[in-house]
Amino acid sequence: MNQNQQIKRAYWHDYRSPGRYLITLSKSPAVPPLSEIEGDWRLPVGASGSLHTRWSSIGRAIADMIYEMRNIHPALKAEQYVVMPDHVHILLCVQSMLPEHLGFYIARFKNAINVASGSNHIFEDGFNDQIVSNKRNLQALFDYIRSNPYRLAVRRANPDFFTRRNNISIGNHECITYGNMHLLDNPFKDQVIVHRADTYDLLAKRRKEWLYNAVNGGVLVSPFISQAEKAIRAEAESFGGHLILITYETFGDRYKPAAHDFALCAAGRLLIISLALPPKTRLSREICMQMNAVAQVIASRPSSGGDQLSQPGPLHLGRG
Repeated sequence: MNQNQQIKRAYWHDYRSPGRYLITLSKSPAVPPLSEIEGDWRLPVGASGSLHTRWSSIGRAIADMIYEMRNIHPALKAEQYVVMPDHVHILLCVQSMLPEHLGFYIARFKNAINVASGSNHIFEDGFNDQIVSNKRNLQALFDYIRSNPYRLAVRRANPDFFTRRNNISIGNHECITYGNMHLLDNPFKDQVIVHRADTYDLLAKRRKEWLYNAVNGGVLVSPFISQAEKAIRAEAESFGGHLILITYETFGDRYKPAAHDFALCAAGRLLIISLALPPKTRLSREICMQMNAVAQVIASRPSSGGDQLSQPGPLHLGRG
């Protein structure tokens, strides 16, 4: 098992136990799209010509199998899902103790879809999961899943959305942003902060938790100032993670981040948030505390206001 596969699972968690999980399955490259995004994203949900996903025959087989999740095991219940062109999100509720690891049942689910669709390998190996703790806002999570087609449609229609600047209020700061604003809507945001007093064991524990979150589609939020924080960022990036970087440096009228960060912004994997302090401001302990305070506010909010982008709807957003 490679390192990526090792950190995909939460070593501290019993995957047989009851709870909720956001499961993500990625389509194999050779398989045609599972759905197509159609309609006008600017119209209200439900209006004629509004945004929807149209499933392929394989997408329909997946949706049918999700409805029959209890046939995989009676304790499994799908509470929300969306079939996207290249992946599937399922909010899975495990209602009682499972006799086997959750991965055993995910593998059975994937195999059942292979059989139903007459294909051998619909999904890539493995799966991504996010453990949904009791502190999570379930409505925000429902909205996040349901608005996946909306975010994809916006990205396709507005490629500059991910590079233009935006002014937003965070805590007591009026901030300037550059990059993927949709990262603020991710319900799995974790603040990365390392204190000098942190023990080796504590840092090792948090590192595993942060990387688990990053590799499973969450977002790490931090100024990434200390060497330990920079190391976490580098590891998260190597696993394809998404980041919100807090900075004190101001953005000029023609601002573009350095080549590395620019590439991450263009890929939709990075949002840079500046405190918009006066030019030539020098880094100090007080500014570090301000940046960490902004990171804490972002990480603690279920979304940036994305709830207004998602209207109440049925279990799924799609058409066969």
